[in-house]
Amino acid sequence: MTAPLPRSPPWLLPASDKMRNRIFNCKFSNDEDHRHFKPALDRASLHPLFMDPYIRCLLPLDIPINVMNEGSHKHCIATKFIDDKLINTLQKNDGLRQIVFLTDGMDTRPYRLNWPASTILFDISPDIIFRRSIQKLEDVGAKIPRRCLRYHVPSEASDIQRALRIKGYNGTRPSLWVLQGLPMATLANFEEILGIVSALAMKGSFIVGELPSWLVETETKSATSKWMDKLFVSHGLKVEVVEHDEVARNLGKDSSSGDYEYTLFAAEQLQFSDDQMEIWRREFQRIEDDGDEEGFEEL
Repeated sequence: MTAPLPRSPPWLLPASDKMRNRIFNCKFSNDEDHRHFKPALDRASLHPLFMDPYIRCLLPLDIPINVMNEGSHKHCIATKFIDDKLINTLQKNDGLRQIVFLTDGMDTRPYRLNWPASTILFDISPDIIFRRSIQKLEDVGAKIPRRCLRYHVPSEASDIQRALRIKGYNGTRPSLWVLQGLPMATLANFEEILGIVSALAMKGSFIVGELPSWLVETETKSATSKWMDKLFVSHGLKVEVVEHDEVARNLGKDSSSGDYEYTLFAAEQLQFSDDQMEIWRREFQRIEDDGDEEGFEEL
């Protein structure tokens, strides 16, 4: 049974108390399909689980946020679970300063959480949505905490691993990956994400998030757990599937009827990253070369 979620440490609180009660009215220059804003709408719903002072500026004016429906309630619980897992992991790992978000381009975590100094935030998301979101957030004064950096990698990039490395991602340092909102149409898309994490994440790093349930090739919860365990292990990751209803109970909230459309999970990297393996290979080659030189001198 999952332990009660921890309280937020003082350095990871909503980024600005002054922004708590502000509602911003703005919209994009053209009329995008509202389905692109559904995750953001769910996060914007007025709910006591957490405060998001920025999300309203990302929504068109004709989308109301004053009605809490079952879907947004469930999404708020999932977002709170991911937030708390992120916070707890950072609290327990002092050297963790690389956060990789796999998002819809409208994730406000970089702004609403006060990150430790020297944290580098990488955002992998659809380029056009990200750029429009950044403009709207800057227009209302949202800022990344001082002494932190944020880089964007378009999810459309042909080589995301290379793009992350160019931006400064280091596979020999701990990282935490957050998956929520990134558009995924097929199971192959999700496996590509696991492949990227498997290759880039240092041993002992973490990934937390949610997988669209329609991509899960099982019909029962017990079968889902076994299926995900097999899938993650094939990429060198140990996964824990977390029941949405259990998260709700731990938060003191009623479990809504009906199934949530996503499966919550938290996983740990069990194998060495490609960068760690390269360091090991070079060290092994150096030792081997030194041995050859010693043998030559003896002759």
